[in-house]
Amino acid sequence: MAETEQPQIYLVTPPEMDPATFPDTLAAVLDAVEIACVRLAPSTRDDVLIARLGDALRDVAHARDIPLVIEQHVMMVERLGLDGVHLTDGPRQVRKTRKLLGADAIVGTFCGASRHDAMTAGEAGADYVAFGPVGQTTLGDGTLAGYDLFAWWSEMIEVPVVAEGNLDEDIVATLSPVADFLCFGSEVWETEDPLARLKSLVSAIAG
Repeated sequence: MAETEQPQIYLVTPPEMDPATFPDTLAAVLDAVEIACVRLAPSTRDDVLIARLGDALRDVAHARDIPLVIEQHVMMVERLGLDGVHLTDGPRQVRKTRKLLGADAIVGTFCGASRHDAMTAGEAGADYVAFGPVGQTTLGDGTLAGYDLFAWWSEMIEVPVVAEGNLDEDIVATLSPVADFLCFGSEVWETEDPLARLKSLVSAIAG
């Protein structure tokens, strides 16, 4: 996942997916919008279903030279031939995960709005850190990752930074100068026309 002048798009799958139909849906999106990375983020704990999804989505992503990472399921990465893992608990597992998966795997982690956690994760070997949520939410304690955090990070730290959590067009326009990646998930999939919604969000990127 390389840095560019404009932020790249990081797409997260919906939590519920039909392995028989969602790969075609994803393929259509990947063919229409330039995506830098896809994260498989299933809500199920069914290893058989996760493996089916991983196999199908890996083929779709890799056919387009797009890396596929999985959320949390570290032990699935090598088993399914995925490109890495997205952790959700800041720096806690980064060093151990990096050692387990090796230098070539993508290891990213969500750090909320904590500079300290993100810096610790970077020092432990994270390929990227994600801050969020960036838009209003009733989840958690309501703390948002604001523009100042991204601006400081992009100026001071070389580790790429991802903005995620309730992005809209205004937030995209505001954060695009200071984020390496913009992450879209529920913002896209929970609409009647996911592809149209994604295109609208991407069109708001500044510059």
